[in-house]
Parts: sequence; C-alpha cells; structure tokens
Amino acid sequence: MVRYAAALVALATAPFLASSAPSECYKWKNVKIGGGGGFVDGIVFNPTASGIAYARTDIGGAYRLNADDTWTPLLDWVDSTNWNYMGVDAIATDPIDTNRVAMAVGLYTNEWDPNMGSILRSTDRGATWSATKLPFKIGGNMPGRGMGERLAIDPNINNIIYFGARSGNGLWKSTDYGATWAKVSSFTSVGTFVPNPSDSNSYNRDIVGIAWVTFDSTSGARGSTTPRIFVGVADKSNSIWVSTNGGSSWSLVSGQPSQNYLPHKGVLSPSENTLYITYSDGAGPYDGTLGAVWKYNIASGTWTDITPVTGSDLYYGFGGFAVDLKKPGTIMVAALNAWWPEGIIFRSTNSGSSWTKSWDWTSYPDRSKRYTMDSSLAPWLADPADDPPESIGWMMEALVIDPFNSDHWLYGTGATIYGGRDLTKWDTGSTITIKSLADGIEETAILDLLSPPSQHVKLVSSVGDVCGFIHDNLDTPRTSVSQFHNPKFATTFSLAYAGSKPLNYVRVGGDAGNIALSTNGGVSWSSHPQSSSTAGSNGVVAYSANADTIVWSTTNIGVIRSVNSGSFSTISSLPANAYVIADRCDNTVFYAASGNKFYVSRDTGATFTQTATLGGGTNYKIVSNPGTAGDVWASTDGGLFRSTNYGTSFTQISGPTWCAHFDLGAPKTSGGYWSIAAMATIDGKKALYRSDNAGTSWVQINDATMGFGTAESNRIAVDYSQYGRVFIGGGNGRGIFYGTPGTGCSGSGTTTSTTRTSAPTTTTRQSSDLHGFEPHNDHFQSNHNYTQSHHDHHHTDHFIANNS
Repeated sequence: MVRYAAALVALATAPFLASSAPSECYKWKNVKIGGGGGFVDGIVFNPTASGIAYARTDIGGAYRLNADDTWTPLLDWVDSTNWNYMGVDAIATDPIDTNRVAMAVGLYTNEWDPNMGSILRSTDRGATWSATKLPFKIGGNMPGRGMGERLAIDPNINNIIYFGARSGNGLWKSTDYGATWAKVSSFTSVGTFVPNPSDSNSYNRDIVGIAWVTFDSTSGARGSTTPRIFVGVADKSNSIWVSTNGGSSWSLVSGQPSQNYLPHKGVLSPSENTLYITYSDGAGPYDGTLGAVWKYNIASGTWTDITPVTGSDLYYGFGGFAVDLKKPGTIMVAALNAWWPEGIIFRSTNSGSSWTKSWDWTSYPDRSKRYTMDSSLAPWLADPADDPPESIGWMMEALVIDPFNSDHWLYGTGATIYGGRDLTKWDTGSTITIKSLADGIEETAILDLLSPPSQHVKLVSSVGDVCGFIHDNLDTPRTSVSQFHNPKFATTFSLAYAGSKPLNYVRVGGDAGNIALSTNGGVSWSSHPQSSSTAGSNGVVAYSANADTIVWSTTNIGVIRSVNSGSFSTISSLPANAYVIADRCDNTVFYAASGNKFYVSRDTGATFTQTATLGGGTNYKIVSNPGTAGDVWASTDGGLFRSTNYGTSFTQISGPTWCAHFDLGAPKTSGGYWSIAAMATIDGKKALYRSDNAGTSWVQINDATMGFGTAESNRIAVDYSQYGRVFIGGGNGRGIFYGTPGTGCSGSGTTTSTTRTSAPTTTTRQSSDLHGFEPHNDHFQSNHNYTQSHHDHHHTDHFIANNS
C-alpha cells in the first residue's frame, strides 16, 4: 500500500532465463466472510422476465441473482489489463431480449485512473462479455455513484441505449446494442454540481454530470423508438429534462421544484403515468442533510411534493426509490444517510399521500420497529458492541421491489444487500423479516493477509472498512466474535506475528495511535499501552521473533519502535515509509527496503544499515523464511530476489522479471523448501505463479476466468500447514480467494473483446461463473465515524493499493 521507488540494480549473481511457465489446474473459491462487506450502489430487476436481477458495486464488480437468493460474480476474469472494470457506475437489463445486459465501467475520472471508461455488453446474462472503449472516463467509485441508473435501454426498441456521462461529457447514445456510441448533440446540459471545487483532493473536484436516464415506456409502441425520455442531471437549478421526440430535441420539464437539491433517482410508475424523483442536497453516498421526494404526473404536468417527513425530522436526503409494478400506488423510499440512530425506509400504498416508517420513536430512546433483522448468512453484521447491534443500513441508494413478486424486495447499503420475501406484511401491521441477502457477494478490500503457524487459525486478514478477521474455517461466514475487537478499527492496514511466538500478533490501522496486540492468536486483543500517546498512523508493522519489539513504519511520522510495550521512539537510520519486517527466527534482526536500497538491523531495530541495492524501481514486499534465520526474499518491479546471508547480498531468482506481493508456505515434501506463490511476470505474462523449488521453476496457477484485478494490489499468503493452498485478496474489492490444486478447476476461459467507437475490434471475455465458488462477506461500524473511514478507503486506499 505504501509506494516505494527504486533505481538501478546491483546483484550478487546474475539471473538466468527460464522457459515459459506451464499451468497447473487450480480450484478457486471465496473465503467466506459473508454478506457483502462494501457499498452496493445499484440493483436492477428485469421488468419482463421473472427472476433476472443484477447488482453493481463501486469497486467489487457486478453480480447476477440466482433462484436460491445467492449471487454469481460476473467480472472475476478482470485482470491487470482492464482493472478499472471493477468499478461499475451503471447497469441496464434488456426488457425485450432479456438475456442482454450492459454495464458502464471505470473506477475514477481523476488522475488516479489513467484508463478511459468502457461499456460492457453481454447476450447471455453476463456469462461472456464484449467491451466498447469510450473516449472519456467513467467513475464507478466517484461521488454520486449511487445515482442512477445512468444507463438505460429503450423498452420498445432495444438496440437503442442511452448513457449519461460524468465530467461534463454529456449524454451518449448507441443504436447497435452498445457496440458503438455517439454524443447526443441536442442535449446540452452536462451538469454543474461539483462536490467540493476548492478541495485539494481532485477526487471531489469533478463534475458529477448526468444522474439518470428513464424512458417512459407507455409513450411508444414495440418496434419503434420511445418518444418520451427523461434525464436527471446533477444540477441544483435545472435538473430534469425531457424529450418527446425520441431524443431529437430536449427541454426542461416545466414546473419542477427549485429547492437547491440534486435528483438521485427517477423511477417510472407506468400504470400511474407518473415519474417519482428523489432528491438530496449532496451527491452521496456519504453526504446529504436535506432532501425531498416529488412525483410528476406526466399526463397533467402536475408536480406534487410527497416528502415523507418535514421540519426537524428531516435531517437527511433521499436515495433509493421502489415502485411495486403489481400494486399501483405502492412505493418505497430510503433515507440516503440517516446516520442516527440508524437508517430509515418509508412505504406508501397511496402514491405518497401518506407514509409508514420502518421504525418510530416510542419513549426515547426506545423505538417500535416494523421489522426484525436476520443476519444468519452474515452473522458478523450483528455485533453486540455496536449501537444498534444490527442496523437497517445506511448509504441506501439501491431499493427495488421484484416486478413479479410484491413480497420480494432488495436494498443496498454500505455493508451488504438486505431484503426479504414477506414485504406485504408491512401493510397489515405485521412484522417483516429483513435478511442479509448478499450470499455470494464478497466485496471487501483486503490490505494484508497472514497464514500463521497455528493449529486453530488458517488465515488472518486485515480488511478495509470492517477491521479484520480470524479465519478458523474458510467456508463458514464470520461472526462478530471472529472480527477484531478491543480495539475495533474501521480499517486495519497491516498485520504481523512473532516468528518464535506465533500466537503473538500486532496490527495497526484506523486513525492515529491505533495499534493492538494479541497473545492468543487473535482470540482477544488489547490496545498497545502507548497507543494513545503516539500520533503514528497506518503504514506497515513488524514484530520481532520473540514478540518483544515492534517496528512500525507509519505513513505520517516516520519509522518508530517500541520495546516491551514501552514508549515509541523514532528510528532515524531509516527513511520515512520504508517497508519493514522482522526475521522469523532471529529476534535481533529486522529488514527494511526503501527506494532501491535494502537495510538490515542487528540490534532489534534500534539502528539500520544499508547492505544491498535491489533491482527495479519499486519495492513491493519482503518475506523472511519461517524456518531459517537470515534467509530473506524481496520483490520489486525488477523481479524477485533472495538473500541467504541476512540481506548482505542478493541473487535474482530465475523467471520473474516483475514481482509484486508473494509469500512462503508449506513445502511440497517433508524437508523440502517452502512453497512460494507470487504475482509476477514470467516469460512476458503477468499472472499468479507457484514454485516448489526456491524459484528454480514455476507454474501458473490462475487462468482466464480468474484475473484477480490489479496485480499490484493483491495481497498473498501461502498456507503454512497445507501444501499448495494459496490465499489472494486485494484492493480490487472482491474479498479473499483461496486456491487448491487438483480437480474442479475454474476452466480455461475465452478471449476478450474490445471495441472502440472510432475503430472497432472485438473480443469476448468469459465470466467466472463457471468455477465452483462459495459466497459471503463483511461490514462496517454503524456510526458517523465509519462514514469518513469508508469514504477514505474507497477512494484513497483502494487507489494506493492498486498502484503500490
């Protein structure tokens, strides 16, 4: 996560060239955290075919709903060549050819993402995809990503698709199912709203642009262009536009409210001939302190304010909106950000004339609720230490009712997908059950992984926004007991264990001073005695073999050291932001790298001396042999290097010409060398490789269906006790995978297709839904403090992880 620059190479022994690495069949599955773990910003049901629905996320790709309420991931084939596809800014399901689905993909519109955005399209419900590159960027992880949908298919002639762009790029149209695109020159409103024009962070300085496109399906006939199209624009003065001639000309909808708000959703109720619009004073998903809900009668041109609350009860904007197509006049709306005491959902059966609320105050602080929560599929969501222990949610921009089943509903939050199958009980005064229904969605960003030498722990993870977990079972959802507590950070950035006392852990994260210790393999934790007295923040932490010394390379105050839980002191002999680890066997030895320089300490981290110069320009990771003192490995963008003399000199390992994160784990044979897994480039191919003979030869262990997104962001651990099992997870937002060699592999995949609007060339990429894969995921703290940590993680840390 910390970037390290390096320069020229100086090595003890020159590398020799390796032949092309063969492939080995691996079966990949998600480690089950359970239930999402990140922001689900869009859910869409197909309006004409029962059972077809899709969910989109800001950094974790997209998913298709299965009949058993599980979800299938659709973008696991994404690799380093197209990593920005994991940010999905809009999704559309075809109402005529219901096998068709399209997505607008791209992560950032600022300099963090150098890639232009793309439209992905599929004719088999996401099993395979073709891509069209656009001449501008798309911001699936930018402000306003819960607005939408920005992508819309004409319900009467499905070769026509509209897309509303960000950054002042306006409205775009395709007439060939999304293969090529042209700007709609007659639509001149590009949006004026910028979240924070004076912010030093460019993330908040871009134009949010067009928020949604909604066709009035009742205005046309099958086989002809739909005449009436509404477009909502992130503009607080002139936001709702309409065309009555199929997009040839546009005008502002007359009489629209002028309340200085932004339109988040524009949802049509065909039987009522009404357009419902939710407004908030911010782009979301974190902000929004005021808002409104309006309905527009298309036939009469009448606007009606149907905002559910007023006065002091209105302290939030509105996001998700749902129409029950089987029950005209039955609608629902979600408070976008009612942070306290928790989120709010409203329901009306008379088109908004009156509303009932998911909960009501009785005698403060008590509330009566129209629901009970069921997080059995993601039990960590129910944390007794939180208040409330199981929140209805926040950041609620996605809210839908199944068009074929009035009892079936879903909504997205900052943590998961909730919903249920007894919704109409709400109207009779009965209690409904709200369940976590994100089984199959693993959307966490992984910042560190350890496979320690412990009988009861298979894996330890540090996770963006949801702290981290002890994984004693890889296929069982985590509970709140499995999560790091006391203290519980919003985000854990780095983990380490003591090599000779492997039940002793240290972790750092969250805000300044957050450092915690465990002496029982993560079963319980305590704050470091000096945690509150240090201003150190995030970074990388190392633990000496005997668990008596911590060296912490912070992101803000340099490299610091604590002995026997005493006060921290600065290590002046190391540059700031150096990468640090401890020798697993020799308690006196620590290693570090900064730039192209490698450092060693022989006095338990008190002082460091430069000993060698590594090849390449970026240092990624250092790993110490778990069983032999002085045997240390380092990876850079120039390859993989090994020292057997405490880092005095290094030999470049054959094969990798570039290497990011890697690890050592259980050997193939008793007494053999530790197995190595590395994200590396070998023979010109960037992939995940394993070596069983100290890097003499390598096999590739992923295939075209498992791309793992950005190679640089992936964290890797090799199982300490089970040969061949490899763990991989990263800032790509798809949680943690574990792979094992043998039968049941994920498959061979097919080719990819990329089409540029100016020069078509085509490819098709197969989705990862062919590999056997089990679900579940994690969540974050339900308080306002979480808001900022989630915000920071999703736009800053994720980018750094991708580019570390």
